[in-house]
Amino acid sequence: MFDLRFIRENPDAFDQALARRGVDAIAQEILTLDSDHRAKSTEAQEAQARRNEASKLIGKAKSEGNEEEAQALMTEVAGLKDKLANLADEERALGGKLNGILMSLPNMVYDDVPQGADEDDNVEVRTWGAPKTFDFDAKEHFELGEALGLMDFERGAKLSGSRFVVLSKGLARLERALGQFMLDLHTSEHGYTEVLTPALVRDNALYGTGQLPKFAEDLFKTTEDHWLIPTAEVTLTNLHANEILDEADLPIRYTAHSQCFRSEAGAAGRDTRGMIRQHQFEKVEMVCFTAPEQSDDELERMVGCAEEVLKRLGIAFRTVKLCTGDIGFGARRTYDIEVWLPGQARFREISSCSVCGDFQARRMKARCRPKGEKQTKFVHTLNGSGLAVGRTLIAVIENYQQEDGTIRVPDALKPYMGGIEVIGGK
Repeated sequence: MFDLRFIRENPDAFDQALARRGVDAIAQEILTLDSDHRAKSTEAQEAQARRNEASKLIGKAKSEGNEEEAQALMTEVAGLKDKLANLADEERALGGKLNGILMSLPNMVYDDVPQGADEDDNVEVRTWGAPKTFDFDAKEHFELGEALGLMDFERGAKLSGSRFVVLSKGLARLERALGQFMLDLHTSEHGYTEVLTPALVRDNALYGTGQLPKFAEDLFKTTEDHWLIPTAEVTLTNLHANEILDEADLPIRYTAHSQCFRSEAGAAGRDTRGMIRQHQFEKVEMVCFTAPEQSDDELERMVGCAEEVLKRLGIAFRTVKLCTGDIGFGARRTYDIEVWLPGQARFREISSCSVCGDFQARRMKARCRPKGEKQTKFVHTLNGSGLAVGRTLIAVIENYQQEDGTIRVPDALKPYMGGIEVIGGK
């Protein structure tokens, strides 16, 4: 969502900014609707003022015995009532059309976001660790999991269809351990507050974070008008919808371990084997509310928190800055962390950390008030995976595999595994 005042004062800059994301010039259409909407609002206010005035004059005319004038005024008031109803309908229609356009437009990216068409144009920022190699042929996670009898896609499909899996024994516990490890790290060392939120939300929550109206097909909806969350970003970010925060309390940092649900509508034919792209998965999410001048530094901090998870696990990764063709709808700048998967011999995304500026805050009406000031301002919001638990499980399986098909437990996870050091061993 955008500041209409900015568009009025900078229409060319607005169009140029959105052109970087492939959006055709739209400022003039917005300004025309805005002007018409404001004109209708002004006309309605004037009509209401005249109606109020005429209503008072009716009593005066009657008290003076001027029935003819009173009748004329009564006729005028009746006409103004109908006019106000029509103006309200017209104003509502114009406002709805204007809001619909604004809601459908992606955020303006920062100047330092690289121009590009897709993920091939993302820019590597840094790497950590050496990609793991073995003196035997590395297997993919699903080959290892199925051979151990601990990863069952057939039973997942029997229960729920494609893109579901059943984990058992050591792998089920390993996934649970990963989520606990991440939460403990973010809460005890990174300053995040753990929150447990619902997995079902109403429309307004998804409008607030930008999944609706544009990405409805990527979501699962219940028959009772609730949506299953695609990420805890939705619930965590909406915790402060329609609130005014004290700026002195910022930044506010939240983390949650949640089930996430995505229809993967645009992923037909991609990653059909294994757990890379599932309809249901677990993720530890990080969300932050900051004052505007804090948000850029907070993004760098958030990326560091996500990277630290992989460092503790001892798994190589690289961090990339997303280009204009790959960045998310609500983001102004995004870093992806890509983990090394020996079975695929490539890096795959495991976290995405974004600063959204005031884009989500305007949709949610989330503001802050500086100390001693009456005027409020919109907060900035950030979100990031810390990390995607299922993909981290894949990374651990592939990086800690052994020649006999068993999987070593990373040192960082041993306190959570009840003494299990090797999965698949005797």
